[in-house]
Amino acid sequence: MSQDKQEASAAHPDRKRIKGVFSTQEVRKVGTGTTTRKTIQKAFWMVEELDNGVVEVQPLNSNYIPSGPKRKVNVDDVINTFQPEPEFYVQTVFPKMQELTKTVARADRHRTRGEHFSAEYEYGNALQVDEENVRANFGLGLTYLERGESAKADNIFERLVKLEAAFEPEHKHLFNEFGISLRKNKMFDQAMEYYERAVELSGSDENLQYNMARACLEKKDYAKTMEHLLKCLEANPTLEAAVKFLVWMKAKDLIPQEMRGAAVDMLKVVKAAQDGTAPASGAEKPAAADPKAGIQKAAENSAAGGAAPKPEESAEDEGTATPIEL
Repeated sequence: MSQDKQEASAAHPDRKRIKGVFSTQEVRKVGTGTTTRKTIQKAFWMVEELDNGVVEVQPLNSNYIPSGPKRKVNVDDVINTFQPEPEFYVQTVFPKMQELTKTVARADRHRTRGEHFSAEYEYGNALQVDEENVRANFGLGLTYLERGESAKADNIFERLVKLEAAFEPEHKHLFNEFGISLRKNKMFDQAMEYYERAVELSGSDENLQYNMARACLEKKDYAKTMEHLLKCLEANPTLEAAVKFLVWMKAKDLIPQEMRGAAVDMLKVVKAAQDGTAPASGAEKPAAADPKAGIQKAAENSAAGGAAPKPEESAEDEGTATPIEL
């Protein structure tokens, strides 16, 4: 804990953790000369103190829904500057947040049942209340992609890549589903921009690198395919889908000449990791009856002239692998 946080905690040892709707006031001068007058502008914020003692604040929009970028502030700044608004939260903010959640849930159910026009209507209602709602934006984008409306989906894509909240861990499932749908709809450039934005905001992992490799393969950019595939396997040499992918690339002679040595070296690393003779970059070995089977099966399939692999696209979420695509 930093010295500032320690001092803040020491100054208020018995207080409860800060959470709820708060307001701030700002006095502004309007007009000039003899017509100058003062006005008070009031802003409302959703405020929550996190486990590490940091306080996160998010503005309420004109519909009194928490929306827009979150920022971190000092505990003492909140105590000294922000005024609690418990009645406003109970009477206005909380009911509006509940109704928005119900609207998005209805839209999700329509989309799951293939009722795309009803889903579009409900997502639209949600976005009228909160245009930056991540679930509604993802849902509407997926609805358009499922209907094959690439132009409309592209508009949603442009909005999503600007929303930092879209790449937070709580939205990982929707994030992956949307990225895969972009690729399946042959929106390869958008898919790559989308994944690059994720790397920029959230950092790289084997799953992002794997998905980027798949998008590059569709574009027949084999050098970039190998670049991302090797990064994926560097992060996790036991990711079976990536192993199959690499062996298939080698069998189909798609690996650029200058990268073949690196590919062979990586296959040795993978084999050693699966044999248990080398560490797997800190990653746990996947639970399987035969952990050595990955390379052997992939080699057999490639030797038999198999088609391009359709390996699992998965995301690590609190240590649990979630398969997204076969």
